[in-house]
Amino acid sequence: MAGPKKIRVGFIGSGGIAQGKHVPGHLSVPNVEIVACCDIAEERAKVFAERNGVDHVFTDHNKMLEMDEIDAVSVCTPNAFHADPTIAALKAGKHVICEKPLAGNAKDGARMVKAAKDTGLVLQIGLQSRFNPHSWTLRKRIEQGLLGEVYYGRTMALRRRGIPGAPTFVKKAISGGGPLIDIGVHSFDLMLFLIGYPDPVEAFGATYQKFAQDPTIFTGGWGKWDPDGFDVEDFGVGQVKFANGATITVETSWAAHLGDVGRDFIVGDKAGASLGNPITIYSDKGKTGLQEEELTPLKRTPKEFPSFHNAVRKGLPSPVPSEEVLKLMKIFDAIYESAEKGASVKIK
Repeated sequence: MAGPKKIRVGFIGSGGIAQGKHVPGHLSVPNVEIVACCDIAEERAKVFAERNGVDHVFTDHNKMLEMDEIDAVSVCTPNAFHADPTIAALKAGKHVICEKPLAGNAKDGARMVKAAKDTGLVLQIGLQSRFNPHSWTLRKRIEQGLLGEVYYGRTMALRRRGIPGAPTFVKKAISGGGPLIDIGVHSFDLMLFLIGYPDPVEAFGATYQKFAQDPTIFTGGWGKWDPDGFDVEDFGVGQVKFANGATITVETSWAAHLGDVGRDFIVGDKAGASLGNPITIYSDKGKTGLQEEELTPLKRTPKEFPSFHNAVRKGLPSPVPSEEVLKLMKIFDAIYESAEKGASVKIK
């Protein structure tokens, strides 16, 4: 019996996330080959190509997309530059897996989602937390009614020290924001994934920059940054209200004076859950007291890159629905707008 069709992948962007996540992700799937790469920094593209045995190197993604030998594309550019190469790839007939977040803002994200709908091709955003076996297990149990009506959740992405040194993270015009959109996007996506991605209606946010202007602080091994070019938050929080009545709080930092802050959690009227490994369920034991249960993860759950290639091969919908990720972008846009205005913001 013949094996699955070989999928040939081109890369747009060849930096750390490309080499560290997307290359091993693609190559973990049988019959996948990396055939081309593009980067505006030609030397970086050449290094990537040599390291990964890639023959075709470009500095213009439109030229790369003319290759008939490419079936799918990894977009690994800075956040603000996700939209144009993604749309170009889709219009060129290539499926796309794009690193998170969807884009630098919801307006650009909406253009990407429209292009995916118009072409009927797979657009998957790199939100890997939802592919954790524990995440899938808890989602299934929530769907079965384990927690009852979920009404509150808190999610955290907090670093004591971890300010990225690269300008692509700390300049708003390139990144779209600081830790909220960088690492908070993972934890918030997971929270919404678990509870079925309800529609957001209102957000309140606050952002702070307390460490960025002091390059002498201990960096935790993340490298130095330019204070003059640092115009995003290093600490940000948001609270979002949903149409089903639920509320979720997100807390994020690249630097903060904190220690163990506990786990993310969700509470419903029948039970609550603390997230992690293992996931713990808290509930009543009838009228006789309280009980705790550790969830055993399901043996077979989807994985990020295999799910992408399975969707490409079988013509399936994106494993990370674009409509969900666009909701996520609207939420973070609203949190940032609220922080700027000092008042809550409606989400349409």
